[in-house]
Amino acid sequence: MKTDSIHESEVLAYVDGALPESRRQAVEAYLAASPEEAERVRLYRAQNQALKALFDPVLDEPVPAHLRALSEPAVAAVDLAKPSFLTRWSLDRIAAGLLIAALGGLGGWLGHAQYRATELSAQAVPLPRQAAVAHVVYSPDVRRPVEVAAEQEEQLVKWLSKRLGKPVQPPKLGNLGYELIGGRLLPGNSGPVAQFMYQEASGQRLTLYVTTESQARHDTGFRFAEEGAVNVFYWVDGQFGYALSGGIAKGDLARIATAVYDQLEKK
Repeated sequence: MKTDSIHESEVLAYVDGALPESRRQAVEAYLAASPEEAERVRLYRAQNQALKALFDPVLDEPVPAHLRALSEPAVAAVDLAKPSFLTRWSLDRIAAGLLIAALGGLGGWLGHAQYRATELSAQAVPLPRQAAVAHVVYSPDVRRPVEVAAEQEEQLVKWLSKRLGKPVQPPKLGNLGYELIGGRLLPGNSGPVAQFMYQEASGQRLTLYVTTESQARHDTGFRFAEEGAVNVFYWVDGQFGYALSGGIAKGDLARIATAVYDQLEKK
Protein backbone atom coordinates (compact mmCIF):
# COMPACT_ATOMS: atom_id res chain seq x y z
CA MET A 1 0.00 0.00 0.00
CA LYS A 2 1.16 3.53 -0.84
CA THR A 3 -1.39 6.30 -0.35
CA ASP A 4 -0.50 9.99 -0.28
CA SER A 5 3.13 8.99 0.37
CA ILE A 6 2.11 6.84 3.37
CA HIS A 7 3.47 3.32 2.96
CA GLU A 8 2.04 0.13 4.46
CA SER A 9 5.32 -0.39 6.29
CA GLU A 10 4.81 2.95 8.04
CA VAL A 11 1.29 2.04 9.12
CA LEU A 12 2.53 -1.26 10.56
CA ALA A 13 5.42 0.49 12.29
CA TYR A 14 2.88 2.89 13.80
CA VAL A 15 0.86 -0.07 15.08
CA ASP A 16 3.99 -1.50 16.71
CA GLY A 17 5.09 1.81 18.19
CA ALA A 18 8.24 1.74 16.05
CA LEU A 19 7.50 4.60 13.65
CA PRO A 20 10.08 7.41 13.68
CA GLU A 21 8.73 10.54 15.34
CA SER A 22 9.36 12.50 12.15
CA ARG A 23 6.67 10.44 10.35
CA ARG A 24 4.15 10.10 13.15
CA GLN A 25 2.21 13.29 12.39
CA ALA A 26 1.84 12.39 8.70
CA VAL A 27 0.58 8.89 9.49
CA GLU A 28 -1.86 10.17 12.11
CA ALA A 29 -3.21 12.73 9.64
CA TYR A 30 -3.66 9.96 7.07
CA LEU A 31 -5.53 7.79 9.59
CA ALA A 32 -7.73 10.70 10.66
CA ALA A 33 -8.78 11.12 7.03
CA SER A 34 -9.32 7.38 6.47
CA PRO A 35 -11.74 5.80 8.99
CA GLU A 36 -11.32 2.35 7.41
CA GLU A 37 -7.56 2.44 7.88
CA ALA A 38 -7.93 3.83 11.39
CA GLU A 39 -10.20 0.90 12.27
CA ARG A 40 -7.66 -1.52 10.81
CA VAL A 41 -4.96 -0.01 13.01
CA ARG A 42 -7.22 -0.28 16.06
CA LEU A 43 -7.87 -3.96 15.36
CA TYR A 44 -4.19 -4.71 14.76
CA ARG A 45 -3.37 -3.13 18.10
CA ALA A 46 -6.10 -5.19 19.77
CA GLN A 47 -4.59 -8.29 18.16
CA ASN A 48 -1.14 -7.37 19.50
CA GLN A 49 -2.54 -6.88 22.99
CA ALA A 50 -4.38 -10.20 22.87
CA LEU A 51 -1.27 -12.08 21.75
CA LYS A 52 0.72 -10.33 24.45
CA ALA A 53 -1.81 -11.36 27.07
CA LEU A 54 -1.72 -14.96 25.80
CA PHE A 55 2.02 -15.45 25.81
CA ASP A 56 3.63 -12.94 28.19
CA PRO A 57 3.12 -15.22 31.23
CA VAL A 58 5.39 -17.90 29.77
CA LEU A 59 8.09 -15.81 28.10
CA ASP A 60 10.45 -16.26 31.03
CA GLU A 61 9.98 -20.02 31.28
CA PRO A 62 12.97 -22.15 30.23
CA VAL A 63 12.78 -23.69 26.76
CA PRO A 64 12.11 -27.46 27.08
CA ALA A 65 14.98 -29.74 26.05
CA HIS A 66 12.99 -31.34 23.22
CA LEU A 67 12.40 -27.90 21.66
CA ARG A 68 16.06 -26.90 22.02
CA ALA A 69 16.86 -30.09 20.11
CA LEU A 70 14.80 -28.83 17.19
CA SER A 71 17.37 -26.10 16.54
CA GLU A 72 20.00 -28.71 15.69
CA PRO A 73 20.81 -28.68 11.95
CA ALA A 74 19.88 -32.36 11.54
CA VAL A 75 16.40 -31.69 12.91
CA ALA A 76 15.73 -28.23 11.55
CA ALA A 77 16.94 -28.81 7.99
CA VAL A 78 14.33 -28.98 5.23
CA ASP A 79 15.27 -30.61 1.91
CA LEU A 80 14.47 -27.88 -0.59
CA ALA A 81 15.72 -30.06 -3.45
CA LYS A 82 12.31 -31.72 -3.64
CA PRO A 83 9.98 -29.05 -5.06
CA SER A 84 7.09 -31.49 -5.41
CA PHE A 85 6.47 -31.12 -1.69
CA LEU A 86 6.42 -27.34 -1.79
CA THR A 87 2.83 -26.77 -2.79
CA ARG A 88 1.07 -23.76 -1.31
CA TRP A 89 -0.62 -26.01 1.28
CA SER A 90 2.69 -27.68 2.15
CA LEU A 91 4.40 -24.34 2.65
CA ASP A 92 1.57 -23.16 4.88
CA ARG A 93 1.84 -26.31 6.94
CA ILE A 94 5.65 -26.10 7.15
CA ALA A 95 5.21 -22.60 8.54
CA ALA A 96 2.59 -23.92 10.94
CA GLY A 97 4.99 -26.67 11.99
CA LEU A 98 7.64 -24.09 12.78
CA LEU A 99 5.07 -22.09 14.73
CA ILE A 100 4.08 -25.04 16.87
CA ALA A 101 7.75 -25.78 17.46
CA ALA A 102 8.11 -22.26 18.80
CA LEU A 103 4.87 -22.28 20.78
CA GLY A 104 4.60 -25.95 21.72
CA GLY A 105 6.38 -25.45 25.01
CA LEU A 106 4.16 -22.44 25.59
CA GLY A 107 0.99 -24.40 24.98
CA GLY A 108 1.13 -23.26 21.36
CA TRP A 109 -0.72 -23.98 18.15
CA LEU A 110 -0.73 -25.82 14.80
CA GLY A 111 1.65 -28.31 13.18
CA HIS A 112 2.41 -30.79 10.42
CA ALA A 113 2.47 -34.55 11.02
CA GLN A 114 5.26 -34.93 8.48
CA TYR A 115 7.68 -33.07 10.75
CA ARG A 116 9.12 -34.25 14.03
CA ALA A 117 8.40 -30.82 15.52
CA THR A 118 4.70 -31.66 15.62
CA GLU A 119 5.22 -35.12 17.11
CA LEU A 120 7.27 -33.68 19.94
CA SER A 121 4.90 -30.89 20.85
CA ALA A 122 1.38 -32.04 19.94
CA GLN A 123 0.60 -33.32 23.42
CA ALA A 124 1.27 -29.83 24.82
CA VAL A 125 -1.34 -28.13 22.62
CA PRO A 126 -4.76 -28.03 24.32
CA LEU A 127 -7.85 -27.41 22.19
CA PRO A 128 -8.82 -24.08 23.83
CA ARG A 129 -5.34 -22.64 23.26
CA GLN A 130 -5.38 -23.65 19.60
CA ALA A 131 -8.78 -22.03 19.17
CA ALA A 132 -7.85 -18.86 21.08
CA VAL A 133 -4.70 -18.26 19.04
CA ALA A 134 -6.60 -18.84 15.79
CA HIS A 135 -9.24 -16.37 17.01
CA VAL A 136 -6.66 -13.73 17.91
CA VAL A 137 -4.86 -14.11 14.59
CA TYR A 138 -7.85 -13.96 12.24
CA SER A 139 -10.77 -12.18 13.93
CA PRO A 140 -9.20 -8.67 13.81
CA ASP A 141 -8.54 -8.91 10.07
CA VAL A 142 -10.54 -6.23 8.30
CA ARG A 143 -9.78 -7.09 4.70
CA ARG A 144 -9.81 -10.90 4.62
CA PRO A 145 -10.96 -12.45 7.89
CA VAL A 146 -12.21 -15.58 6.08
CA GLU A 147 -11.18 -17.57 3.01
CA VAL A 148 -14.72 -18.24 1.79
CA ALA A 149 -17.50 -15.76 2.58
CA ALA A 150 -20.95 -16.65 3.89
CA GLU A 151 -22.44 -15.66 0.53
CA GLN A 152 -20.89 -18.91 -0.72
CA GLU A 153 -21.93 -20.99 2.29
CA GLU A 154 -22.78 -24.10 0.28
CA GLN A 155 -19.34 -24.07 -1.33
CA LEU A 156 -17.72 -23.38 2.06
CA VAL A 157 -19.47 -26.35 3.69
CA LYS A 158 -18.57 -28.73 0.87
CA TRP A 159 -14.95 -27.60 0.85
CA LEU A 160 -14.42 -27.86 4.60
CA SER A 161 -16.30 -31.17 4.83
CA LYS A 162 -14.12 -32.63 2.10
CA ARG A 163 -10.90 -31.46 3.73
CA LEU A 164 -11.89 -32.66 7.20
CA GLY A 165 -13.14 -35.95 5.78
CA LYS A 166 -16.45 -35.63 7.64
CA PRO A 167 -19.56 -33.49 7.09
CA VAL A 168 -19.35 -30.20 8.98
CA GLN A 169 -22.05 -27.53 9.19
CA PRO A 170 -21.92 -24.02 10.71
CA PRO A 171 -24.68 -23.34 13.27
CA LYS A 172 -27.11 -20.47 12.77
CA LEU A 173 -26.72 -17.71 15.37
CA GLY A 174 -28.79 -14.95 13.82
CA ASN A 175 -31.38 -15.06 16.62
CA LEU A 176 -28.52 -14.32 19.05
CA GLY A 177 -27.33 -11.35 17.01
CA TYR A 178 -24.40 -13.04 15.26
CA GLU A 179 -24.32 -13.74 11.54
CA LEU A 180 -21.92 -16.06 9.77
CA ILE A 181 -19.38 -14.09 7.72
CA GLY A 182 -17.50 -17.14 6.41
CA GLY A 183 -14.83 -19.64 7.26
CA ARG A 184 -11.36 -20.90 6.56
CA LEU A 185 -9.22 -24.02 6.69
CA LEU A 186 -6.34 -24.11 9.16
CA PRO A 187 -3.56 -26.62 9.82
CA GLY A 188 -3.90 -28.47 13.11
CA ASN A 189 -1.64 -30.83 15.04
CA SER A 190 -2.06 -33.70 12.61
CA GLY A 191 -4.44 -32.51 9.93
CA PRO A 192 -6.75 -29.70 8.80
CA VAL A 193 -9.24 -27.95 11.07
CA ALA A 194 -12.07 -25.56 10.25
CA GLN A 195 -12.80 -22.11 11.61
CA PHE A 196 -16.20 -20.44 11.19
CA MET A 197 -16.44 -16.73 11.97
CA TYR A 198 -19.50 -14.79 13.15
CA GLN A 199 -20.07 -11.07 13.60
CA GLU A 200 -22.70 -8.92 15.30
CA ALA A 201 -23.84 -5.45 14.29
CA SER A 202 -21.28 -3.70 16.51
CA GLY A 203 -18.42 -5.56 14.84
CA GLN A 204 -17.77 -8.02 17.69
CA ARG A 205 -16.65 -11.38 16.32
CA LEU A 206 -16.82 -14.96 17.53
CA THR A 207 -15.08 -17.97 16.02
CA LEU A 208 -16.03 -21.64 16.11
CA TYR A 209 -13.00 -23.93 15.82
CA VAL A 210 -13.78 -27.46 14.62
CA THR A 211 -11.31 -30.35 14.72
CA THR A 212 -11.48 -34.09 14.11
CA GLU A 213 -8.13 -34.80 15.79
CA SER A 214 -8.14 -37.65 18.31
CA GLN A 215 -6.21 -35.47 20.79
CA ALA A 216 -9.35 -33.36 21.27
CA ARG A 217 -11.37 -36.41 22.39
CA HIS A 218 -9.39 -36.82 25.59
CA ASP A 219 -11.61 -34.22 27.25
CA THR A 220 -15.29 -34.72 26.45
CA GLY A 221 -16.96 -32.39 28.98
CA PHE A 222 -18.40 -28.93 28.29
CA ARG A 223 -15.61 -26.73 29.67
CA PHE A 224 -14.45 -23.12 29.93
CA ALA A 225 -10.97 -21.67 29.49
CA GLU A 226 -9.68 -18.12 29.73
CA GLU A 227 -6.80 -17.61 27.31
CA GLY A 228 -5.57 -14.07 27.91
CA ALA A 229 -8.29 -11.72 26.71
CA VAL A 230 -10.10 -14.54 24.90
CA ASN A 231 -12.81 -16.62 26.57
CA VAL A 232 -13.33 -20.13 25.20
CA PHE A 233 -16.03 -22.75 25.72
CA TYR A 234 -15.02 -26.12 24.31
CA TRP A 235 -16.39 -29.65 24.15
CA VAL A 236 -16.24 -32.91 22.20
CA ASP A 237 -19.32 -34.33 20.50
CA GLY A 238 -19.06 -37.50 18.44
CA GLN A 239 -16.51 -37.09 15.67
CA PHE A 240 -15.64 -33.47 16.40
CA GLY A 241 -13.99 -31.26 18.97
CA TYR A 242 -15.47 -27.74 19.13
CA ALA A 243 -14.25 -24.49 20.67
CA LEU A 244 -16.21 -21.22 20.62
CA SER A 245 -13.95 -18.21 21.23
CA GLY A 246 -14.60 -14.52 21.73
CA GLY A 247 -13.68 -11.41 23.63
CA ILE A 248 -17.10 -11.17 25.29
CA ALA A 249 -18.23 -11.88 28.85
CA LYS A 250 -18.22 -15.47 30.03
CA GLY A 251 -21.97 -15.52 30.62
CA ASP A 252 -22.77 -14.19 27.15
CA LEU A 253 -20.39 -16.65 25.53
CA ALA A 254 -21.89 -19.51 27.57
CA ARG A 255 -25.36 -18.67 26.29
CA ILE A 256 -24.15 -18.73 22.68
CA ALA A 257 -22.04 -21.86 23.20
CA THR A 258 -25.09 -23.66 24.59
CA ALA A 259 -27.08 -22.68 21.50
CA VAL A 260 -24.26 -23.94 19.27
CA TYR A 261 -24.13 -27.21 21.20
CA ASP A 262 -27.90 -27.69 20.98
CA GLN A 263 -27.94 -27.09 17.23
CA LEU A 264 -25.04 -29.43 16.54
CA GLU A 265 -26.65 -32.15 18.67
CA LYS A 266 -29.67 -32.13 16.36
CA LYS A 267 -27.64 -32.55 13.16
